[in-house]
Amino acid sequence: MKEVAVVGGSGFVGGELLRLLLRHPEVRITQVTSDSMAGRSIGRSHPNLRKATDLTYIRHSALTPADVTFVATPHGESMSRTPELLASGGTVIDLSADFRLRDPALYPKYYHAAHPHPELLGESVLGLPELYRERLRAARLIAVPGCIATAAILALRPLVDAHLLGPSPVVVDSKSGSSASGRDSGPAGLHAERAGVMRAYAPEGHRHTAEIEQETGSRIALTCHAVEAVRGVLATCHAFLARPVEEKELWRTYRSAYGSEPFVRIVHESDGLYREPEPKILAGTNYCDIGFAVDRHAERVVALAALDNLMKGAAGGAVQCFNVRHGFPETTALEFLGLHPI
Repeated sequence: MKEVAVVGGSGFVGGELLRLLLRHPEVRITQVTSDSMAGRSIGRSHPNLRKATDLTYIRHSALTPADVTFVATPHGESMSRTPELLASGGTVIDLSADFRLRDPALYPKYYHAAHPHPELLGESVLGLPELYRERLRAARLIAVPGCIATAAILALRPLVDAHLLGPSPVVVDSKSGSSASGRDSGPAGLHAERAGVMRAYAPEGHRHTAEIEQETGSRIALTCHAVEAVRGVLATCHAFLARPVEEKELWRTYRSAYGSEPFVRIVHESDGLYREPEPKILAGTNYCDIGFAVDRHAERVVALAALDNLMKGAAGGAVQCFNVRHGFPETTALEFLGLHPI
């Protein structure tokens, strides 16, 4: 049984962490922090958790050491606090971007601030069990990748490892639901502004570009759209080929990479309503569904990945890493299969 603290528990990602951890048989949540909600019950910010717990929020400054600390604060807030958390001897699982990038020079470019503890970037392990399962087993500091980055990396990495891609940049077109912007998304997140949108909010320069390039070694041209949905990410990756490829080879490539993975499914069907990955049916699940198509006319592969941004793209991925790190069955507390229809 691990004693767990959640830092920044009042946001959307914090709520998903609490939902999962409250039903994890190997977890006892001892502290949940939120300066804005200090003294109030968890159910005040997460109504789905009413009667599920008697926990109340405490201030960040009141946090005491725990076996595992999940950090779900905005980018930039955990950089300076993490050395103190690590000094207590526990594991830190950070869901912000503060320890995802290995090159400290990228932080001023993408996050507009120098990293105060670049010595920890080499120690941090990216929280993708599909790529770093063995390293995660002994990690002190785990950095869960961003939701768009998770989808794009899982879609592209098998193609890169199989040496199928040419030198051209890979174009990643991502569409995200409103919860990806967080609880405090500002005027752009208001229903009156968000309803009905298909908005290109980052035509270029999105911060997840750096994560995808780091993990694929490819030059990435990323464009991000906001769409009218609450949950979900769909990443459509246009990858130009080094040589002609048949569909059967792509099946072999993806099956070799993910055939034994508990939370990656290959979805590429010849008929039916859901022939390729669809975020709608993944709401609340920890799955990433991956599909593909061969475009012989343009000599490209279209690789698609769908996931729930709050689950596999954040809290679910973090709990999966927690399970790997502490030797629990990897699917523990993550077994929900989703709903259909919804």
